[in-house]
Amino acid sequence: MKVYRTDEIRNVVLLGHGGSGKTSLAEAMAYVSGAINRMGKITDGNTISDFDKEEQKRQFSISTALIPIEWEKAKINILDTPGYFDFVGQVEEAVSAADAAVIVVSGKAGVEVGTEKAWEICDKYNLPRMIFITEMDVDDASFREVVEQLTDRYGKVIAPHFQPIRENEKLVGYVNVIKNAGRRYTGVGQREECPIPDYCQENLALYREKLLEAVAETSEEFMDRYFAGEEFSVEEIRAAMRTSVMDGSIVPVAMGSNIQAQGIANLLSDIVRFFPSPENRKFAGVNKANNEIFEANYDFSKIKSAYVFKTMVDPFIGKYSFIKVASGVLKGEDVLYNSNTETEEKLGKIYTIIGNKPVEISEVFAGDIAALAKLTDTRTGDTLSPKQNQIVYGKPDFSKPFTYLKYEVKNKGDEDKVSQALARLMAEDVTLKVVNDSENRQTLLYGMGDQHLEIAASKLAGRYKCEIILDTPKVAFRETIRKKSDIDSKYKKQSGGHGQYGHVKIKFEPSGDLETPFVFEEVVVGGAVPKNYFPAVEKGLQDSVLKGPLAGYPVVGVKAILYDGSYHPVDSSEMAFKTATCMAFKKGILEAGPVLMEPIVSLKVTIPDAYTGDVMGDLNKRRGRVLGMNPTANGYQVVEADIPMTGLFGYCTILRSMTGGRGTFEYEFARYEQAPSDIQEAEIANRAADDEN
Repeated sequence: MKVYRTDEIRNVVLLGHGGSGKTSLAEAMAYVSGAINRMGKITDGNTISDFDKEEQKRQFSISTALIPIEWEKAKINILDTPGYFDFVGQVEEAVSAADAAVIVVSGKAGVEVGTEKAWEICDKYNLPRMIFITEMDVDDASFREVVEQLTDRYGKVIAPHFQPIRENEKLVGYVNVIKNAGRRYTGVGQREECPIPDYCQENLALYREKLLEAVAETSEEFMDRYFAGEEFSVEEIRAAMRTSVMDGSIVPVAMGSNIQAQGIANLLSDIVRFFPSPENRKFAGVNKANNEIFEANYDFSKIKSAYVFKTMVDPFIGKYSFIKVASGVLKGEDVLYNSNTETEEKLGKIYTIIGNKPVEISEVFAGDIAALAKLTDTRTGDTLSPKQNQIVYGKPDFSKPFTYLKYEVKNKGDEDKVSQALARLMAEDVTLKVVNDSENRQTLLYGMGDQHLEIAASKLAGRYKCEIILDTPKVAFRETIRKKSDIDSKYKKQSGGHGQYGHVKIKFEPSGDLETPFVFEEVVVGGAVPKNYFPAVEKGLQDSVLKGPLAGYPVVGVKAILYDGSYHPVDSSEMAFKTATCMAFKKGILEAGPVLMEPIVSLKVTIPDAYTGDVMGDLNKRRGRVLGMNPTANGYQVVEADIPMTGLFGYCTILRSMTGGRGTFEYEFARYEQAPSDIQEAEIANRAADDEN
């Protein structure tokens, strides 16, 4: 592939609901442009985008794929993203490198949750967008109904500029609304003029009126001409649309069939014609030398700099860091500095990646996307620039994972293998995280949902030949006391020669501070226990609170007062007093009304207003306490609640089911509260069973 200048580049992300046709659209775009000579099928597992075995097995996208194609003297970098919500991190990576978006909508299913989320992402990242309605070759697909749904939801910005011509329930051509002319498909990417059928005229008048109204609103002059009944020329309409697409005041709607590769050539031409090149986008970082703003703005005349927006780790072809060049022109012999890790990286060869196939290129201009192989110390989000002119760009705000399960290595001896494989998966996926929970002796795997975690485990088995077992994690309960106790504990051991003697009298009571394991006081008078043994008593308490006598959980909120005891001038030792204290602690806690405390989290659930009743009812079933609701933009509500950590297991799946995939949640630890008696009894029984096993 030849080298393209900044003004010849278009970086386009495909967004939409799972199953709406993004991958088959990317395949059709590659085919029509000549990048491939045969179209693959998702059902056959041979598309460019879905090259991973997990994607082929499950027949949906899991990670973002890059497909660069050439069209009308321009290079279009297509970023095909997953549609399922568990893989939102992949979408966020792609969007951070894109300059515009095509939102893919199924002509059969219409506007879905994924469509709404795609629009919200475009709003968040300020991306120009157009909509492509797929499956127009399917019998029950309706272009008109989808346009009506889009207009009802998003208003006058929706501007259809193609209309399908269907005969015998098949897509045979289209009406170009801008030119007011009919076209019939004659081959791949080819068409010929044809008359506009009478049955298209009614809808055509509506679409053309919508389009001209949207164009008229781009300037006062156009508005005056529109009200005066004057016609706009094709060139005027396209020029106005380009300006308006850039600022989001017009969202063109095109249509076609991915399987038949119909309407694809028009879409590619519209991408080149209406979407901005990177030079029309602003992008800035910080110059570390003077802490001043560095306006990169994808200017190829400025110093070299790039940021890594995605990492691919393939067991067969190795590690590739996907970069978008923010300024300058990168060449293979360049040595750049990673200011995030403070290491130098020699670029070596530069590649463009077509699916998972690297193709070497000589240089890459600002605004273009490329891949660098084997950068040892560079991760997703890092910046590369000259050491003498270090630039740092802000890292994208990726979604945080809140769903987790514990995992155990299936085969003994595979621990290191699993650890290394998970590190590779986490390098690829910023929303996958491993946390070592030493308190409960378990390792936790965090992700965006249950399916995300299941696929991660499946990748370990398929790619790296090591298996893990996912299971419900243990919750970090705590033990404390509700009453007082007074314990007389003596440790005495005589076995010939030097013996052991330690004797303490300790009062135990609640300290009122559940943040601190214990408070130690000594009020011994008359030297009953010498001062040099006080540290041994305290050490005994420190060891004892790590594992309480009730269920083996850490103890908190206990006040221990050493008030009396005795010692032996020969046999007493620090070890003896420490042991006596441990014995006193166990007995004292059991006599002081021990209870289990469960972790409570502050939960925020963001949902459309219509689902608040269902969500609040479900939270009550999970022992949650709803504290209030705060309205946000777009008719959403944030429900705030306190809920036991145990009530969140499986919540991601339930929330999506209740809200049609629209609900999201986040939480953070708040405090510990006494667990209900039935929960305590069940947990104590479970811990006893675990100990027996």
